[in-house]
Amino acid sequence: MSFDAFSSPGKFYRGNLHTHSTLSDGKLGPEEVCKRYRERGYDFICLSDHFMPHYNYPIADTRPFRTNSFTTILGAECHAPATEHGEKWHVLAVGLPIDFPPNGEKETGPEIAQRCLHAGAFVAIPHPEWYALTAGDAASIPGAHAVEVYNHTSQVLNGRGGGSYYLDDILNTGRRINALACDDAHWVAGEDQNRDAFGGWVMVKAEANEPEALVDALKNGRYYSSQGPKIVDVAFDGDFITINTSPCFQISLVGRASRNEKQSGDGMTSARLPWKKFEGDWCRVVVIDEAGKLAWSNPIYL
Repeated sequence: MSFDAFSSPGKFYRGNLHTHSTLSDGKLGPEEVCKRYRERGYDFICLSDHFMPHYNYPIADTRPFRTNSFTTILGAECHAPATEHGEKWHVLAVGLPIDFPPNGEKETGPEIAQRCLHAGAFVAIPHPEWYALTAGDAASIPGAHAVEVYNHTSQVLNGRGGGSYYLDDILNTGRRINALACDDAHWVAGEDQNRDAFGGWVMVKAEANEPEALVDALKNGRYYSSQGPKIVDVAFDGDFITINTSPCFQISLVGRASRNEKQSGDGMTSARLPWKKFEGDWCRVVVIDEAGKLAWSNPIYL
């Protein structure tokens, strides 16, 4: 990440990149899913149903549900054998063509991830804590653009929604990869079926709320992720990095091992943090608000 997410032209659009419908194992139809996100003020969604033979390999055609202020990106959660723990791979692909071909009989997880990349998708590693992905698993899909640092459904239903440690472990190998927060909603929790939704999202900086512009911005790291707080601006200021936010309790730079710089205080909206201890390496911004909700920047390489 450079500071392009904050300095490039355009505006921030709020979206969810990972959720499910009745086309796979979700409990709401595609139109209703899009309606709920639109009514919650989201600017876009990727409906990422499970791309599996059991569900007849769906790529949800959400184009009819677009409006003048709400758009959709076509995509899917793809699967193939097998992680180092013998689990079926989960690969999130945002920006697939509607006619993306089904898996080959012997296709592996790394192979389908590469095929999604070749098709032009933004590819992410979802819910690494939920199914205990290893460092070897990460190394086997070197083209992935991002790791889910937060998966709302995995947190709500299993208490395993994290991914920051996995992201940092990859960054410590010298690989450049970004962060991502998503819902992965299946609409199975709570009386109104909303409890596993609207808990994690991305704020993407683009010049238009159009699928191509959004996917390009995602691939180039022009976004941040959040459960609630806003990151308004991040910029260099000599030996410092200045960070402006919505009201929060703490603003931090975190890096390799225990390296960190932070400022804390009630109702903070800015911090000016020294970056020299991260020089030659990486750091990333973490914002925590009074309710304990987080926002994450993509890594900054120094």
